[in-house]
Amino acid sequence: MNRPIDRRRLLLGALGLAAAPALAACTGDADPAPAGSGGAPGQLRIGYQLIPNGDLIVKDLGWLEAALPGTKVVWSKFDSGGDVNTAILAGSLDIGLAGSSPVARGLAAPLNIPYAVPWIFDVIGDNESLVVKPGIADLAGLAGKKVATPFSSTAHYSLLAALAGAGVPGSSVKIIDLEPPEIQAAWQRGDIDGAYVWTPVLAELRKTGKVLITSRELAGKGKLTADLAVVRTAFAQQYPQVLKTWIQQQDRAVKLVRSDKTAAAQAISRQLNIDADEAGAQLSELVLLDAAEQAGPDYLGTPAAPGKLAENLHNAAQFLVEQGKLPAAPGLDAYRKGLAVQALADAGAA
Repeated sequence: MNRPIDRRRLLLGALGLAAAPALAACTGDADPAPAGSGGAPGQLRIGYQLIPNGDLIVKDLGWLEAALPGTKVVWSKFDSGGDVNTAILAGSLDIGLAGSSPVARGLAAPLNIPYAVPWIFDVIGDNESLVVKPGIADLAGLAGKKVATPFSSTAHYSLLAALAGAGVPGSSVKIIDLEPPEIQAAWQRGDIDGAYVWTPVLAELRKTGKVLITSRELAGKGKLTADLAVVRTAFAQQYPQVLKTWIQQQDRAVKLVRSDKTAAAQAISRQLNIDADEAGAQLSELVLLDAAEQAGPDYLGTPAAPGKLAENLHNAAQFLVEQGKLPAAPGLDAYRKGLAVQALADAGAA
């Protein structure tokens, strides 16, 4: 499937589940897939995004299909974590990719999505940035301007953080909710003055625009963002061996990037339909962590000591509350419970 139903309509459905039947029709049955041979599911439904990280390598090289021969792996493309949240809430995905800001929202009321984080796809760096049209010199120059970003995404969170850090009231900027493909079209038409977005669309905007601030810079100021995997709790409990296999393939992809970046870039280039050199450059803008690193105290951690990712998600939720984008932030313990550290340990990281 090329793209799920419009996210703004789906988010309304997420709160009342009105959109669940339509979404299930797009991505598969709303109920969990029937068991296949050996306790594996009949199908594994994965929501991916066009982000140049290890997930695209796993998809391109067919590693999951080879490792799970009795399971049909269904890959569905999404444009943002808000879409993925809604799909998982509707029971139409088993594993998906969502940024840390959507996950912070997903683990909070009113969504309270029954999922957990078993893997960090990447720590966002220069691949997610605020780009503006020529003539805008700094963040203060955005007052009265139109800036697009996908709402509820890490880019949205970073845009709000950048404006707050510069003392620019968010209300003084006309922030528009657009998905990455829509952002590129609006930029080309001259409908917007700037955008906070990620690659590959970011790479196109940078050709004619100016980068004001990157997510790597914001991370240095305490506003770290990341692309995270989320797995339905019920799926993880029913099929722990499948989740273990999935984590191992993701770890394999990170190791391929380190041992043979050319092969990794070629896989990503095929998925993004871009030159391999450009794919390699975009890949370099992300921070990828192998399983052992993710089990460290700064990230997912271990069953005995959940890592600082929980604090990062909690801090993101508190910031979103301050910005009026989230009704309330749950306690830190809710985010610690939201880390699937046992699954990471079972995959051989700890």
